[in-house]
Amino acid sequence: MAHDDHLSHPMNVVDGIRSEMDRAAWEKAMNEHELRFENVVAPHVRRRSRHEKDPVADFLFEYYRFRPAHLQRWHPGTGVLLIDADAERFPDRDGYVQTARGRIQIPTSSFFGTNLDRFETGTKWMLSLLEATQARTPRFGCFGLHEWAMLYRSKDQRHADVTLRVSPDELASVVETAGLRCTHFDAFRFFTEKARPLNPKQLSHLDMVDFEQPGCLHANMDVYRWAFKRSPWVPSKLILDAFILAMEIRHLDMASSPYDLQDQGIEAVRVETHEGQDQFMRQQRAFSENARPLRAALIDELRFLLKQLASLHEAFAIPRPAS
Repeated sequence: MAHDDHLSHPMNVVDGIRSEMDRAAWEKAMNEHELRFENVVAPHVRRRSRHEKDPVADFLFEYYRFRPAHLQRWHPGTGVLLIDADAERFPDRDGYVQTARGRIQIPTSSFFGTNLDRFETGTKWMLSLLEATQARTPRFGCFGLHEWAMLYRSKDQRHADVTLRVSPDELASVVETAGLRCTHFDAFRFFTEKARPLNPKQLSHLDMVDFEQPGCLHANMDVYRWAFKRSPWVPSKLILDAFILAMEIRHLDMASSPYDLQDQGIEAVRVETHEGQDQFMRQQRAFSENARPLRAALIDELRFLLKQLASLHEAFAIPRPAS
C-alpha cells in the first residue's frame, strides 16, 4: 500500500483505509446495485408518478422520508479506497476525497463544517440504540396490534380511504382480549388515548434505548431507517438490503392490521384467531432473524465511522462532544 496518500487536512488517509476495491470490483458493485434498484425500487417510483397508491412501499418513502434518488446512488461506505476512481463519479459533495491512488469516503472538517458535533452525537445515540436492541432477547406475541390500538375506541380512522375488515366492537374486543405489549415508541405514540393505558409501559422517546427489542416489527424495519440516516457513510448495499427487508416486514404489518387490503394484493393475517396469531409469530421470528445480521453490520459501520470522527477531532484538536 502506498504511503504517499494524504488528505487535504492533517489526517493521514492510510490510517482511514478499511479496505480497497480495484476498478473492476467497484464498477461491478455499482452495476449490481443499479440492477437491484431497477428491480426493487424503480417500479415504485414509476407507480408513484402515476399517483397509484401502495400501502407497503409508500410507508417507507413517506414515513422514513428517504428519496429514491438517494437509494439509487452507490457508495462503498466509510474507509473503502476505490482504486482509479475519479471525482466525476464520486464527487466531494458525497464525502469523497482524492488520494494518489483513487477516491475514498472519509470524514473531513470541510464536509461537516459546524455540523460535526451534532452529527457525531446523533451517530453515538443511533449506535447505542442499535447495540441495546441487538443485545436483548427478542420478544414475540404482540400480534401486530399496534394498528388496532391506533383505532381503539375512537371515531377517527387513520386511513380513511381503506375499509375495516372487522367492526369497531370486534376491534376493541381483540385489543382487550389479546392485550397490548408494544415496546416501540414510534408505534405507541399513535395509540388512541383509550388504548395507551392498556399498554404495560407508557413509552416516550427518552427511553427508546431502554425498551427497543429485536422481536419488534418496527425495530427491525428501523434498521433501514438508521442505515439511511447515515448515508452516504453506510454502504449502499446494506441500505438496500435493509430496505428490502423493511418492505417485507411492512407487508406483514399491513396484513395483520384490521384493514381490508385484498384489493391491493394483501391477504389478511387474521390475528384475531389462534391460527392467525401463530402465522404472525412465525413470520415475526423469521424477520427478527433476518434483521440480526443487518443490524450487526450497521453497528460495525457506525463504530468505524465514529473512530474516524474521533480521529478528525484529534487531528484538529477539536473538543469532542460529551458522550
